[in-house]
Amino acid sequence: MPATRNRRTTRGGRPRHNGVVSSGAKSRSRLGRDERRDALLDVAVAIAEGSSVDDVTMDAVAERAGVSRPLLYKHFANRGELLGAMYRREAEHLHQRLVRRVAAAPTLEAMFEALITGALEASRERGAMFSALRSAGGWTREVRHEQRARDVATSRAFASTAKREELDDVRAGPATAMLLALVDSVVAQYRARPTKDRAELLRDTYMTIVRSTLAALRS
Repeated sequence: MPATRNRRTTRGGRPRHNGVVSSGAKSRSRLGRDERRDALLDVAVAIAEGSSVDDVTMDAVAERAGVSRPLLYKHFANRGELLGAMYRREAEHLHQRLVRRVAAAPTLEAMFEALITGALEASRERGAMFSALRSAGGWTREVRHEQRARDVATSRAFASTAKREELDDVRAGPATAMLLALVDSVVAQYRARPTKDRAELLRDTYMTIVRSTLAALRS
């Protein structure tokens, strides 16, 4: 499969192939397995964004990518595995994006604000893609396991900062975990009415809860 394509950038800031084959591309034999697999996922995402996840079929991806079906099946055993791989990559990109924002925050309160702001932005930009992939079978056991691992790492990072800020040792861990769990509820409410005003209201409400909780832990 040719490796050189016209490229564009998603709102999340990561480059993505649009699946158009360039005449000056290097030969298939020079593509490494990981690079080829990633390029195939680029094509699958481009199809989903251009029409819908329902149109992401093995035939459609092979045709758009300019590769044979047998080659595609070497990387993905079936459509379900392809959709799962799409979901996993989207989730990892989102996680890394949020990690960078949260890591740059100077205080625990700022970390929560960076997280909720980033989560709402991601829901606006990629929420439809995640929902469609879930409905199509992309939410596999392996994906759930990876998400739980990310959630645990996030909770530990927030709890560690709470400890550095000398919050109540006994209550800080459970409190930060509950505040983090609340993010999913906030995002769900936003998806029900995804407007700018709604996002601002939900973010402000969440931060009011965060500030009240942190103040109680400091007293």
